[in-house]
Amino acid sequence: MYKTKEIEIQTKGFCDVVDITSEISAFLAENKIQNGQALVFVAGSTAGVTTMEYEPGLIKDLKEYFEKYIPSNREYHHDKKWGDGNGFSHLRSAVTGTSLAVPILGGKLALGTWQQVVLIDFDNRERIRKVIIQLSGE
Repeated sequence: MYKTKEIEIQTKGFCDVVDITSEISAFLAENKIQNGQALVFVAGSTAGVTTMEYEPGLIKDLKEYFEKYIPSNREYHHDKKWGDGNGFSHLRSAVTGTSLAVPILGGKLALGTWQQVVLIDFDNRERIRKVIIQLSGE
């Protein structure tokens, strides 16, 4: 069985981290899949999906990490080509990845105690992000 849902998330850009675990869990509960997999995908090349402990200190650490290793205040080759100033966003997305698979066990996402699924918008402006959740299993 496959069930697919598309949700839209308003983001602020510049490494905005949004916890989307409850949306995924609600869709899972609605479809009563006991065992399988939840695939989460963000459409776009300037955002990412991953897991982390969603707490203010770690969110701040994550933003500082990206700013240190892929800074937003320098020019990238992409910026010269398109003039949109978001080369850093594309690199951060490529490093993080735009999809994530989470096992479903006993009707629940098999996440750790302090682990949430997050959408990170790396772009240099606000966006409405399209996130696709696809459940497979029985």
